[in-house]
Amino acid sequence: MTARVPTNIITGFLGVGKTTTILNLLKNKPQNENWAVLVNEFGEIGIDGAMMTDQGAMIKEVPGGCMCCTAGVPMSVGINALLRQKPDRLIIEPTGLGHPKQVIATLTSEQYEKYVDLKATIALVDPRNLSNPKYTTNQNFNDQLDSADVVIGNKVDLCQSSDIDVFGSWVTVQEPPKVFHKLVKNGELPLEVLDIERVFGSASSHIEHHHHHHASMEPQFELPPGEAFIRRENKGQGYFSCGWLFGAEYEFNFDQLFSMLSALTAERVKAVVNTDQGCYAFNVANGVVSVNQMSLSGFESRLEVIDSQLMPWDQLEEILLKLAGIKS
Repeated sequence: MTARVPTNIITGFLGVGKTTTILNLLKNKPQNENWAVLVNEFGEIGIDGAMMTDQGAMIKEVPGGCMCCTAGVPMSVGINALLRQKPDRLIIEPTGLGHPKQVIATLTSEQYEKYVDLKATIALVDPRNLSNPKYTTNQNFNDQLDSADVVIGNKVDLCQSSDIDVFGSWVTVQEPPKVFHKLVKNGELPLEVLDIERVFGSASSHIEHHHHHHASMEPQFELPPGEAFIRRENKGQGYFSCGWLFGAEYEFNFDQLFSMLSALTAERVKAVVNTDQGCYAFNVANGVVSVNQMSLSGFESRLEVIDSQLMPWDQLEEILLKLAGIKS
């Protein structure tokens, strides 16, 4: 490689809209550029990569927990695989329960100094969460905002004026100051934000080493021959996840699936599912279900649920099997 690849870390807590933001960036990128995305998810099944593949980006997934643990082996493997494809830009999306500081440390290490041009780290935040002790007392939440050079207040269309005031007050007292901040809706991040430079001495320059759950690079999504579905569970940092992968030959009833997701009390749900109305991506956050049609075909349906409470996975599985027409 003769040129360092412009690279951005886009971080933020669960449900803040990281994937939606990256999808918007991919839709609006220069047509002559090839972008790569390294996706890290807390769940074992991996949903985000499926959503982004529909946009033609080069995707590498690291599911099953924070990717920067155990000397960063899973992350380095993923980054190296993408860099070998010589992308024009690399975007890294750590899990909403991950620690971006170690990701920054890896990308600014001697291993990558000749290959990666790390731009400003971008953190997304829902301004409503800045008044919620559930978030403000969470170390990961604070670490993600602390490590960012740029902070984007997303979902502004869902905020009250008081939420906007809290965001403004919070931004103005940050030390060191944030390089840039903006309020947006639907993850509509301007492309030019990606080219903002990291500032030496900013929060993202101060890296602390830590250890946590190891993310595996073993195959995560392979459906064994003759099996209708597989199920994978994960837990850590006060959260539980359960994911399912279903054979491509099974179709879910769209209306019944939408109703079930609307009634589900989990904090976070993502899915890419073959239905009787086509392939759709489902995204559930703060009790709101959003749906986008995908152009994928012959795709293995997958669904991931994350919550701070251990949920009755067996009961949920029975419902999913019924919606897919699979006999339990």
